[in-house]
Amino acid sequence: GLGDVYKRQQLILDNVLFTIFINLLIKSKRMSEANPTVELKLPIIENMELVATQTSEVVSKHMDLSEEKTSEISMALIEACINAFEHSETKSEIYIHFIISDDRLTIKVIDKGKGFDTSNVKIPNIEKKLKSNERKRGWGILLIKELMDSVDFESSNDGTTLTMVKNKINNE
Repeated sequence: GLGDVYKRQQLILDNVLFTIFINLLIKSKRMSEANPTVELKLPIIENMELVATQTSEVVSKHMDLSEEKTSEISMALIEACINAFEHSETKSEIYIHFIISDDRLTIKVIDKGKGFDTSNVKIPNIEKKLKSNERKRGWGILLIKELMDSVDFESSNDGTTLTMVKNKINNE
């Protein structure tokens, strides 16, 4: 119906305005510092990770990253957000910083949750998991490491910061 068309147009308009807003943010930051940074603060509500991926797509486009790199960043970001939402037990929100430099994009996903022992991150045995009936979760970290060029954790009682880097040029 007409309502649906209107809703769809509103969504498209919102997306366009969002893109313009992020680009303006990037430009204003670029004038004031060497590494422009886009900062998001996301409440823990359903599908909020999509705001993060939408931002990462705008930033990737701005940096002229390939479509492949752009979708790898989006997938890693969804995993990182869901991990932060589920495991941090934070009651408030998570923060995402996109730090743009000439040769790489650095993304920090920060939660103010309970933190964890980073040496205790077990890399699951994918083969075994696929064949078994156990939950097909807990691959987040592994997936993020596959998708990004470098991944780093800092965790304490004050929360966790996951730092992911995607290089502009492949390091092969």
